[in-house]
Amino acid sequence: MAEIVPVILSGGSGTRLWPLSREAFPKQLHRFNSDHTLLQETAQRVSSAPIVICNDQHRFIVAEQLREIGVEARTIAIEPIGRNTAPAATMAALLLEQDQPDALMLIMPSDHVVTNPAAFSLAVEAAHALGLDDRLVTFGIVPESPNTGYGYIRRGAPVGQGFAVDRFVEKPDLATAQHYVQSGEFLWNSGIFLFPVRLWLEQVAEFEPVMLARCREALAAAARDITFLRFDTETFSAIPSQSIDYAVMEKTARAAVVPVDMGWSDIGSWNALWEHSDQDADGNVMVGDILAVDTQGCYLRSEKRLVAAIGIENLVVVDTGDAILIAPKNRDQDVKKVVEQLKQRNRPEAHQLAQVFRPWGWFQTTDEGDRFKVKHILVNPGAKLSLQKHWHRSEHWIVVTGTALVTSGDKTFVLRENESTFIPAGTTHRLENPGRVPLRMVEVQSGEYVGEDDIVRLDDVYGRTPQP
Repeated sequence: MAEIVPVILSGGSGTRLWPLSREAFPKQLHRFNSDHTLLQETAQRVSSAPIVICNDQHRFIVAEQLREIGVEARTIAIEPIGRNTAPAATMAALLLEQDQPDALMLIMPSDHVVTNPAAFSLAVEAAHALGLDDRLVTFGIVPESPNTGYGYIRRGAPVGQGFAVDRFVEKPDLATAQHYVQSGEFLWNSGIFLFPVRLWLEQVAEFEPVMLARCREALAAAARDITFLRFDTETFSAIPSQSIDYAVMEKTARAAVVPVDMGWSDIGSWNALWEHSDQDADGNVMVGDILAVDTQGCYLRSEKRLVAAIGIENLVVVDTGDAILIAPKNRDQDVKKVVEQLKQRNRPEAHQLAQVFRPWGWFQTTDEGDRFKVKHILVNPGAKLSLQKHWHRSEHWIVVTGTALVTSGDKTFVLRENESTFIPAGTTHRLENPGRVPLRMVEVQSGEYVGEDDIVRLDDVYGRTPQP
């Protein structure tokens, strides 16, 4: 029987969940209602090693999160620029065409919630049978309500354990959505698919021949980068941007849908997250250090400090330390307008969390001012920063927990808890964690310029350029 190969698409930015989700650390990399991130939950839904497609900025975080749960990807492929879901699916199909042309791809966005994985597994079995019968299968969610935030699929005649697709429908207004749900003929479009590799490539060749040709060129020009497969920027950028639905599914005669009720949500807004979270007796969801008095129906979240709410109803309040969002739950779709304005003003809060992730761990700026900056730094066990120097700043390192192996000029030495060292400006240096527990440090920078771009990398195990 043809093997099912999971393909996890992890290229989204999830800006509607700002300020928690940002381009540098989007929602699929966060933990919401479990001990695992949405990406990790997606990978755990299947038993086979996945192909993961992500962007360059997230590649080390994706690899680390998979390692945390013991999942070894077949390939982590890096898109230099977003080109939507159809090119991503096509690149995965071309990878499989080389050695598994008879396989079926189970294409899953990395940022969905599924609270009933057993129902999902049964739906995959039904889709598998349809895929073996040369069908391009989508998973249709049995609607819980007349939701205007989702696209819909109208089912046609029965086929196997599913239905032929009659048509796809864009996000409707409320009255139309109510009609759809009452008719029993419509399903939410989940964006999850199961495709035979050969059939998908045949259909792309028929409906999007330019896309297929450009994808083949991009794969031919791809190169290995440490453990990643990096698609060539120039050839990949020439691929037309298109979704799976628009490129093929709305045109093909081979589309089928499997209905499934699996507790699904794409967590596309704070209200959706509130709906899929455990609520207290007052209908509140409270995450972090929260104190609520006479408060009902709210989503309240703090990543660090105390947030107190008195006498409010149906609001979203999210505090990430560097930004606070306050909005009515029914206006949460407008969060993207805030992000757009932040981008127009070149505000870093549009892109980057206060906690900045690197392949070796992370750092967070705790204080800064004229000619100084203070950081909290965490280095993962066995990880090391680049060998580097700074022209305009000196650094004072203090070990809080763990063990640091320090290179400073021509000296190499070990620092333990409560020990420190000083790195003068212009001195070549490197920080490593040789231990088995995370290394936490306080770094105090001082000098005429303390920007992140004052760095000259002389050696880097992660293959990064001289930029930070």
